[in-house]
Amino acid sequence: MIVYLFDFFERSEFISLRLIFTRMAKKVLIPIIILTVISFWSCNSRSGKTLFTLQNNSDIGVDFVNNVTETNKTNVFAFRNFYNGGGVAIGDLNNDGLNDVFLTSNQGGNQLYINKGNFKFENTTQKAGVKGTKYWSTGATFVDINGDGWLDIYVCHSGNGPAATRGNELFINQHDGTFKEEAKKYGLEDNGLSTQAIFFDYDNDGDLDCFVLNNSFRPIESFDFSKNLRDIYDNLGGARLYRNDNGHFTNVTKQAGIYSSDIGFGLGVSVVDINQDGYPDIYVSNDFFERDYLYINQKNGTFKEDIQNRTGHLSLASMGSDIADINNDMQYDIFTTEMLPEGDKRLKKMTSFESYDVNKLKQRDGYFNQYSQNCLQLNNGDNTFSEIAFYSGVGATDWSWGALMFDMNNDGWKDIFVSNGIYKDLTDQDYIEFLGNRDNMEKLTQKEKFDYRDFTKKMKSTPISNYGFINNKNFTFSNKAEELGLSKPSFSNGAAYADLDNDGDNDLVVNNVNMPPFFYKNNTNASQNHFIQIKLQGDGLNRFGVGTTIKVFNKNTSQIYYNQPTRGFQSCTSPNLITIGMGKNQLADSVQIIWPGGKYQTVKKVAANKVYTFKNANAAGQYNFEKKAPKPLFKEIAKSLFDSIPHHAEDDFIDFDNEKLMIQKLSNENPYMASGDLNDDGLADFYFGSSKGNPGSIYMQQKSGKFKLYTPDEFKNETYLENGPAVFGNFRSNGHQDLIVTVAGNADEAGTPVYFPRFFTNDGKGHLTRDRTKTIHAAVNASVITACDYDKDGSLDIFIGGRSVPGLYGSSPRSYVFHNDGKGNFTDVSAKVLGANTRLGMITAAKWVDLDGNGYPDLVVTGNWMGIKIFMNNHGKFTEDKQLEGYKGWWGSLEVADVDGDGKPDIIAGNLGLNSKFQASATEPMKIYVKDFDHNGTKECITSMYKSDHVEYAFNMRPDLVSQMPLFKKRFLKYEDYAGKPFAEIFTPDILDSAEVHEINFLQSAIFINNGKNKYVCKPMPTRAQLAPINTILCDDIDNSGTKTIIMAGNSFGFKPEVGRLDASYGLCYKFTGGNYQYLEPAKSGIKLVGQVRSSLIIKNSTGVKYYLFGINDEALKVFGLQ
Repeated sequence: MIVYLFDFFERSEFISLRLIFTRMAKKVLIPIIILTVISFWSCNSRSGKTLFTLQNNSDIGVDFVNNVTETNKTNVFAFRNFYNGGGVAIGDLNNDGLNDVFLTSNQGGNQLYINKGNFKFENTTQKAGVKGTKYWSTGATFVDINGDGWLDIYVCHSGNGPAATRGNELFINQHDGTFKEEAKKYGLEDNGLSTQAIFFDYDNDGDLDCFVLNNSFRPIESFDFSKNLRDIYDNLGGARLYRNDNGHFTNVTKQAGIYSSDIGFGLGVSVVDINQDGYPDIYVSNDFFERDYLYINQKNGTFKEDIQNRTGHLSLASMGSDIADINNDMQYDIFTTEMLPEGDKRLKKMTSFESYDVNKLKQRDGYFNQYSQNCLQLNNGDNTFSEIAFYSGVGATDWSWGALMFDMNNDGWKDIFVSNGIYKDLTDQDYIEFLGNRDNMEKLTQKEKFDYRDFTKKMKSTPISNYGFINNKNFTFSNKAEELGLSKPSFSNGAAYADLDNDGDNDLVVNNVNMPPFFYKNNTNASQNHFIQIKLQGDGLNRFGVGTTIKVFNKNTSQIYYNQPTRGFQSCTSPNLITIGMGKNQLADSVQIIWPGGKYQTVKKVAANKVYTFKNANAAGQYNFEKKAPKPLFKEIAKSLFDSIPHHAEDDFIDFDNEKLMIQKLSNENPYMASGDLNDDGLADFYFGSSKGNPGSIYMQQKSGKFKLYTPDEFKNETYLENGPAVFGNFRSNGHQDLIVTVAGNADEAGTPVYFPRFFTNDGKGHLTRDRTKTIHAAVNASVITACDYDKDGSLDIFIGGRSVPGLYGSSPRSYVFHNDGKGNFTDVSAKVLGANTRLGMITAAKWVDLDGNGYPDLVVTGNWMGIKIFMNNHGKFTEDKQLEGYKGWWGSLEVADVDGDGKPDIIAGNLGLNSKFQASATEPMKIYVKDFDHNGTKECITSMYKSDHVEYAFNMRPDLVSQMPLFKKRFLKYEDYAGKPFAEIFTPDILDSAEVHEINFLQSAIFINNGKNKYVCKPMPTRAQLAPINTILCDDIDNSGTKTIIMAGNSFGFKPEVGRLDASYGLCYKFTGGNYQYLEPAKSGIKLVGQVRSSLIIKNSTGVKYYLFGINDEALKVFGLQ
């Protein structure tokens, strides 16, 4: 977790410590003085009031404390992982039917506690011979390595001592309460900086192989981040895969395709059959700048690392991990922990974020998309994952280590426990600034005079609560740590669960730094929530059935478990006894056991509240892992339509360089698309927009159904422009479709002629020429242009929506309505149509549609920081209908169609969704204020948001605030002065006076159902439609059922790193029938869209076959056709 600062002094060249902090500020560890006051941590048991009761360790026979003490040679300057803590392993070591507990200690010797029943334990460490002889113990795993039916103990070691003090230890069970250390004999004396080991049968040959997760030896500041070292094998560091060859383990890391480089900062490892093909896969969570790894088993002794093709983004400094099914859809989901604080005070005092520029460089250099947050990867069942941590409420849990997904209350749904805390506030931003001043920098470079204790006295020690998330059974979790009895402030690291008292529920053990471990007794009442417990008896050398899949089927829900004891952080759950919650079900319809290698058995009518033993020898069937994929409705067809598929290329402009307080880029919203018949052949052609540096394009449809590229000369000459939305139309009333192209983007100066929409005349043969006399004199950064004859005079008029005032995020730009005289000459009639205030908001979408059936098209408009505006057209005269104005959202798209089949047009509106750090409601809205706050002649924007404590705070971090407005540095000289301050204390009413203010109170995508009386009923869309921004919507009766299918796509990568990427969508298909949404799974729809989908079209070919086109920012066009 911690930067290897000690190496700084051993290097011959001087490296700026400031650079280290800039690059890795959130991981810098400052040395500390340990003050162990164990009496402070006396037990506060609240038996009977909470689900878990914290035991008094002296009462249950436990006297262990993982004390870590700094010395001149061993401190956080010498060893960056000094405060990573120890692990927990649980299992029945003596086969007496009771789970025993093993605790690792970094410096004081490991301890074994034999379970004597009734939650009493005996310390048998000395007798057992498992204290260990090595310097710094980390992870522990129980495994029957020799297949004798008795669990052995594998202990990992780390530390900054000589290699001889590090080699991992393997204690072989002698069946008499004693163990014999034989790691070298088995070939498992790995001498890396080992974090944890996990045992599994990766080649399905019947014995258990071993994966050892190591952490890099190298100091962080010694890396050149632009050089990808991932494929360079490191003999000292790096992970290791050992194949079990008749009881001796052979290093097969290279040939198996496992990365083992010195940029591997492994802190967590999980194994599960993620794609359910019968072979186990591996997930590795990496700290610091290296991305996580997801190794997919290739069934031939090798693995393919494939995380970039299966996920959208990852935790930046990944710690612990666990894999389990959180929504009972029989798919395995992935949870990783990080260090993002939940509360405003610790967030702004303890956290710094990478700049957008640095983030992009890391992506360019192969480190993928990483952000400071926990990640919950929802398995979509098609080899992709949607990251939903913020939707689920588990995205920010502070300095987190262990991640355990298990059923705490036996209701049949996995809950989440997160262990928290670091013994010193290592990333305190004020301390980092103190350390970085010139005098202290000089002290740090004078090794012979350096005394780490001079710096530790400045550091604070802040214990924080662990998190206990209860599954709400709807993809969301609620932190109930207080109600569960898990909220005692601590410095917790490794943790494991198991039934310690054989009462049918999972108890919990947590290892802490410089304080006693927590032993929690689970008080679940078996008469209220039932359970079954399973013991597995494998054959051969896998006696405990590691890698076995357990499926439990009930009428109301089904569950899947994977028997892999090693979970979380440096810890291991019981391999002997698996507890499965049944909720109110007193009987499981059936239980299916699928053994490694594919043998399986199914037992029906399994009664609850009993222990069952399943034997591999009784499994008679052979499981078929081949999944028969349904024939999807759509297939990709772009390759058959284009000689060269259209590809959008984004430019390098970064909005945040000009506006430090804006939170969203507006310059990456291409490609815009529009369709029309340019050459009057009855076939639809289309326009494809472009960012600066590339020309816009026209694709002419041929009779064959293919498309031919046509780029007008003027397009080639105007690559300095961001070619924005466009519209085809018979604007000159000559029977030929001309083209109007707007300018978009946020890079050019506001109000200048560069933003004027351009008019291209059609010569009747499909050739376009710019007519500068018809240039529309409206300097607008456009987001939409749409044409309609709103007054029925026979000529097409246009609406142009303003996206932003360039250089002034949050301020509402003007939008325009232009009346056409029939010859392509346009008159500004905006005030007549839109009213006196034509600054409608930050427009993203608009539709002309007859909502009330009077024969005249009405105008529906929406955008960011605004509601949905409806301008009703009464024979050419407009009045505003404000009934949807109150739904103020981050709206990104609109479609109007009859989705419920009642003959009346409904409004489908795509919003930001609920899967981000942003929170907003009617009572606690987000707000944005625009004003020249520092009176320097330039306006700025400030964003506020309520947090979980129901207090309104400034969203902006202190560095951005004081950089943009230095006057605030005087008021908030330190980070501590700014952190946790309510918004009203920072921006007082007098400061906010006369500011332009907008708000957001509704973030859900929704359908507004037309009830036939010009009134709309809001129907928020289901969960999956709330997991990412919806940028574009198509509605079509794809199956000729008379009911339209809603096809939606989106994502947004343009937010600052403190917000992260919103990338959980791969495209969605819904029908709205009977007042409910019917979801069409990706495997059935065939639509898969990766990236920021910005636009869409439906185009027919000469035979009436429809093409469904999707424009994706910085990617190739996707086209789907019905099969």
